[in-house]
Amino acid sequence: MKKILFLMAIALPFILISCGDDKDEPAVPDKGDYVDLGLPSGTLWATRNVGADKPEDIGDYFAWGETTPKTTYVVENYKWGGYDSNGEFYLSKYNDNPWYGAIDNKNELDPADDAASVHYPHGRMPSDEQIRELCSKCSWQWTQRNGVNGQLVTGPNGNTMFLPATGYYYGSKSSLKEVGSSGACWTRTINLDDAPNARCMFWGDRGDRDRECGAILRTSGLTVRAVRASKN
Repeated sequence: MKKILFLMAIALPFILISCGDDKDEPAVPDKGDYVDLGLPSGTLWATRNVGADKPEDIGDYFAWGETTPKTTYVVENYKWGGYDSNGEFYLSKYNDNPWYGAIDNKNELDPADDAASVHYPHGRMPSDEQIRELCSKCSWQWTQRNGVNGQLVTGPNGNTMFLPATGYYYGSKSSLKEVGSSGACWTRTINLDDAPNARCMFWGDRGDRDRECGAILRTSGLTVRAVRASKN
């Protein structure tokens, strides 16, 4: 059986991915739902996770490319892949590698498969480029909000948003890991040349490794934080 890797690209050189633009995103955000952090791209970030009522709430977990929360996050119940009769992992959509089935060269989620687009007004899951910008252009501070651990992200203009330590579902037993000590959210971008994984952002209480852009098996359960284009 092919080995499926859990990747966290910390020290490795980043792969530059063409993520397209956000011309189809609405120009003006719903009041109070998004925050302008003063990022060079003009990207606006949602103030809470999909499925959350408040910024410190965890919200819902999703497998990558799925729009409905589940109780287990395993290969066997993944919408866009699974194991074939030989026990080999395959992908039925969003695949750039013939090793895992038919190639469609779709590098980003269609809106219908994007949990942010489906559940959050006018939102999209961020691209890989957008999480890299958030990690590099903002300051991050591990803190608590209403008793919930997480990262306070401060943008170049001084505005802030809170990312709770949501943990994530990962592994053959689909166990929930690291709630209260780390968090993770999806991007809408696949991990190029490593098709079983999709790009994501991790954060936690780890000193100079308090946030990182990496990748994880797309059948895992992560939270979703929406973005949209600014009015500019």
